[in-house]
Amino acid sequence: MRLKPEQIERIRDIVHELVGYQAEVRLFGSRLDDTARGGDIDVFVCVPYAVEEPALLTARIAGRLSRALDGRKVDVVLAAPNLKVLPIHEAARREGVPL
Repeated sequence: MRLKPEQIERIRDIVHELVGYQAEVRLFGSRLDDTARGGDIDVFVCVPYAVEEPALLTARIAGRLSRALDGRKVDVVLAAPNLKVLPIHEAARREGVPL
């Protein structure tokens, strides 16, 4: 995993601050490949409650994470009981590493 311990802690803290401690937070995508270089940070966030404005919440999480990680591009995939499950959700859950 190509994240420093303090980056992992920041990601967890920000997500839990915005959506609660019951959220599942996983890293997936290219940052899991220790041999790769660069790339954005892909974060999967799963909450156990319905989300009224998922696009707004996703943007808020991504923006806060990007600022906390020195402007690095962050992609957030959000899962909630009221949202459609897409192949990206299944891949992130299956391949992602809990933070």
